[in-house]
Amino acid sequence: MRSVQIGDRLVGPGHPVFVLAEIGINHNGDLDLARRLIESAAESRCDAVKFQKRTVEAVYTLQELTQPRESPFGTTNGDLKRGLEFDHKEYAEIDRVCRALDIAWFASCWDERSVDFIETFDPPCYKIASASLTDDSLLRHCRGTGRPIILSTGMSSIEQIDHAVEVLGRDNLILMHCTSTYPSSLEELNLRVIQSLMERYDVPVGYSGHEVGLSTTLAAVVLGACVIERHITLDRAMWGSDQAASVEPHGMARLVKDIRAVEIAMGDDVKRVYESEVPIMRKLRRIST
Repeated sequence: MRSVQIGDRLVGPGHPVFVLAEIGINHNGDLDLARRLIESAAESRCDAVKFQKRTVEAVYTLQELTQPRESPFGTTNGDLKRGLEFDHKEYAEIDRVCRALDIAWFASCWDERSVDFIETFDPPCYKIASASLTDDSLLRHCRGTGRPIILSTGMSSIEQIDHAVEVLGRDNLILMHCTSTYPSSLEELNLRVIQSLMERYDVPVGYSGHEVGLSTTLAAVVLGACVIERHITLDRAMWGSDQAASVEPHGMARLVKDIRAVEIAMGDDVKRVYESEVPIMRKLRRIST
């Protein structure tokens, strides 16, 4: 199975798990909050942070945008969607902060114009959201940048994933097993799919989790996930649709620490007697003659 180069990191079997803190829209349109989330991810020793970028008028119909929806930004769905979008000035500051903290950043782009926008910041890769898996035009546009692609597979059939992989090709591709509910129930995580995706496509496979708790995310690492993505928040009780399915800073730090411990504990699959066991063996084992 081929590894994928993301920035200065090789991602895939035999390499450390790439831990991605999904900021997404948890910044609530507040640049200072975005800065604090980046700082929290860096302090937790995450490898990268990710945002979401949309051209609102390209992604949503006029009917969707005019639907009533109360939010801090106004009374329509359009007010909310526009209020959550950062423009060039904000992303320039995000880029500056990430560079200063030596943490990579990139985005899930929901339309071609957003890809072109993020491309100006020289991202190490692109993430394609589960909702965009069937958007062939967007898939081809992302692939046209020549950058690695991370593709989430939530709410997708295996036939739809087959087609997306055919469109994208398998070079520089990472698939992410995902269940697109916020938060996801344990009964619907289906973590064994991680291994079936690796066997079917022979590409690195990661896990994008939206469940409450961390234990199942660690189980994904044991099953072979080479990328772990969890949403990060300063407080799960904050306003916002993704906050409740997110991980607070202390939890993210614990998750990264536990992932690194699991990596060490997994070993190399060669059964051996360790030197530390020899004194115990001599003391306790009865040898038949």
